[in-house]
Amino acid sequence: MISFDNTEIAFRSKSNRDLRRAYWLFKIIGSPTFVKIGKIVTNFFLAIRIPIGWAIKPTIFKQFCGGETIPECSNTIQSLGAFGVGTILDYSVEGKTSDDDFDKTVDIIIETIQRAKNDNNIPFAVFKVSGIGRFDLLEKASDNSNQFTEQELVGLNAIKSRIEKICQKAYENQVSVFIDAEETWIQDIIDQWTNEQMVKFNETFPTVYNTLQMYRHDRLSYLKEMLEFAKSHKIIYAVKLVRGAYMEKERARAVSKGYPSPIQPDKNATDRDYNEALNFIIHNKEHFALCAGTHNEESSLKLSELLQQNSIFPDDSRFYFSQLLGMSDHISYNLADAGYNVAKYVPFGPIREVMPYLLRRADENTSVAGQTGRELSLLTKERKRRKS
Repeated sequence: MISFDNTEIAFRSKSNRDLRRAYWLFKIIGSPTFVKIGKIVTNFFLAIRIPIGWAIKPTIFKQFCGGETIPECSNTIQSLGAFGVGTILDYSVEGKTSDDDFDKTVDIIIETIQRAKNDNNIPFAVFKVSGIGRFDLLEKASDNSNQFTEQELVGLNAIKSRIEKICQKAYENQVSVFIDAEETWIQDIIDQWTNEQMVKFNETFPTVYNTLQMYRHDRLSYLKEMLEFAKSHKIIYAVKLVRGAYMEKERARAVSKGYPSPIQPDKNATDRDYNEALNFIIHNKEHFALCAGTHNEESSLKLSELLQQNSIFPDDSRFYFSQLLGMSDHISYNLADAGYNVAKYVPFGPIREVMPYLLRRADENTSVAGQTGRELSLLTKERKRRKS
């Protein structure tokens, strides 16, 4: 039986200095007031271009990011790999709007695929469609009632071409690639394009993964529809299962535009659907590949038990667990120690351009009930254990 309370295993890759830094970071993140003030100050410094890298890089950036470039992530890749934990290189630069920037992002994503080739420590690549194409075009394309100008069609075709270029490279290099989920009002077209890429590239190997956010009340039924899609197209339907990242924004938009919220009524409903999705995938395992992206201990234990109950070896390459770098090491390292496939999302990019990601991460830690407290209690326990 896996114990997520084993802090010796959870933090054995961390020095005393690492533990001390993590402890104080989570202390700070645990204060909504401090996070709010910190965001205002940081955004002000960024706006007037005051250098802040000297303060950010050795603290929050070091905790949650692998480096500013792919080569800078090498130490993190090796450190994780030494304990059986894989790396997912995540280029976390946001907010770009020009075709030149989108094409540059595609090139960097392809570099992560090439870096992953033949490296067992890097099982996946990842990208967001909104990182390689204009959000307004994605929004318009998700509404089937819209008519497009010739210029908009050119823009949409460019996005599709970028997606296919990435997926083709992943296929050629035998590297699986996650296409991340986004807001509901652009997700329909992302689902459509992702499924098209699966039909092209997932016949014998799970090259392309779609991401399902289970805080949406319609995703369990969608997953069940995808079983029939997989059967009819004779493909492996590869899924990254997450709870979700846009809840407040989704609810606010639904209220402002007067449509029913796409979000589950409460956390229990989200947890129920997430765990039911795990169950459904495992019981139809011949048609699916799965990465369970979760910081939830109950869901992580449930998946490990489902694998065992269905006589699936822990290291079966079709089934992975994933968490974010700098968080939930008690889940990642204890699962890896027990022989399960585990990978950490390792964000990277220039500090100034990754700051929106880091600020959002601070927000999410503050808003997720119990997350920061759990991290702090485990860090405290391990620091005491080392002193005893």
